Amino acid sequence: MTPPPTHHAIAIDGPAASGKSTLARELARRLGLVMVNSGAMYRAVTWAAINRGIDPADAPAVVRMLDSLEITCGSDGSSSTILIDGRHPGDEALRAEAVNSAVSTVAAIPEVRERLVALQRDYLARTSVVMEGRDIGSVVFPDTPFKIYVTADEAVRAKRRRAMGEIDSVSTRDAADSKRKTAPLVVAPGAAVLDNSAHTIESGVQAAIDILKQQGWNQPVEP
Repeated sequence: MTPPPTHHAIAIDGPAASGKSTLARELARRLGLVMVNSGAMYRAVTWAAINRGIDPADAPAVVRMLDSLEITCGSDGSSSTILIDGRHPGDEALRAEAVNSAVSTVAAIPEVRERLVALQRDYLARTSVVMEGRDIGSVVFPDTPFKIYVTADEAVRAKRRRAMGEIDSVSTRDAADSKRKTAPLVVAPGAAVLDNSAHTIESGVQAAIDILKQQGWNQPVEP
C-alpha cells in the first residue's frame, strides 16, 4: 500500500520487550506524529473474546465474533485509541495475564489480522504515523522507506518483561510470533536493525532518528 504523498508511515517492528513501544512513543513525540500501538488492537480483540466467554484458541468462534464486533480506532492527538463496542477496555485489562497469554494465538488468526491491518492502514489516510508491531514494515506498510527492526538480547528482554509484571517466556512468545503462518515476525526488506540492548531511552531514540535520516527522513525533529 502506497501512502498518500503528504502522509508518512514509520514502521517499528520487533519482538516482545525489545523496547519498541517506548521508542516508538518518544520517536513520535520528537517527530510530531501520532504513535499507533498495533499490539493494543490485537489485545483488544483478545479481551473481547475472553469477555464474551469465547476460547481464544477457538479460531472459528473468534472469527464469528468479529462479525458482531464494533472496533473504533482513533487518536488523542498523540497516540492511538481503540474502542470495542464503544467502550475502552482499559490499559490494565489489556495487560491482564489472561489477555497476555492468549494474544499471540488470536493474532495468528488470518481473519483477525485482515480486519486489523485494514484499520491500521486507515490511519495513514488521516495523518502521518509511527506504528509499532510485528508486521508493520513487512505487511501493513511494505512500501514505506522508513523501517526499523528493534531487537535486544533475550536476557535483557526477559528482565524487562518481568519488570512489566508479565511472566510469559520471551522465547515462547518469539516462537509463536515468528512461526505463525500469517504475517510472521521478520526483519522486513529494507529495514535497519537497531540493537536496543544497551541503549537508554534517549540514546535509542537518537539512534532511530539517525537511521531515519539515512533512510531519507527530512522533516523537522523536536529536541
